[in-house]
Amino acid sequence: MALRVDIVSDVVCPWCVIGYLRLERVLDRLALSDHLEIHWHPFELNPAMPSEGMDLYQYTFEKYAITSDASESARQSIYQLGLELNFTFNFSQDMKIYNTRKAHQLLMWSAQFGLQYSLKMALFNAYFTQQLDINCAETLCNIARSVGLNADVAQQVINDDSWKQAVAVTEQQWFEAGINAVPTFIINQKQILVGAQTEATLTDVIKNAQL
Repeated sequence: MALRVDIVSDVVCPWCVIGYLRLERVLDRLALSDHLEIHWHPFELNPAMPSEGMDLYQYTFEKYAITSDASESARQSIYQLGLELNFTFNFSQDMKIYNTRKAHQLLMWSAQFGLQYSLKMALFNAYFTQQLDINCAETLCNIARSVGLNADVAQQVINDDSWKQAVAVTEQQWFEAGINAVPTFIINQKQILVGAQTEATLTDVIKNAQL
């Protein structure tokens, strides 16, 4: 029996990286990787983010009222969790957070080619490890090309208002379904998990979903 996992997430959410990589470990351990359908869905932590982005520390303080010391402590924890999962989070004092609408347009488009996973991982790496501007069309097209997508068509998708609208409509549908935090995992369209769960929790839920 194939396992279906729907993942609602944002590209600039570190817990989305951690949550997915934990899920990946569990799926490998349960030998389910070859019997798996993963569908990625858009969520924007801040859809009103200006095109030039915003200082990450300032954004964190303004949105969550977190002090710089608390923010730094959280980043250190995330960095360590990343190392445990073979992922490098490179946080710096001048790091920015960016609007992710264009990235989600490409992710939605890439699904028809079976390249959503590759693109999502490349975007995570581009933002968190390389600190690239993932709102920049040129950067996004280069990332698309690196995973086997046509960069010229990727540029057209970025510029196409219908793709922008498709992302917005999909996000609204998830919001109306009660999804207002990321990452959110829907297992076999019946079990819902919100947040970066432990591997033990993921294992139990996946086993139960297969019953």
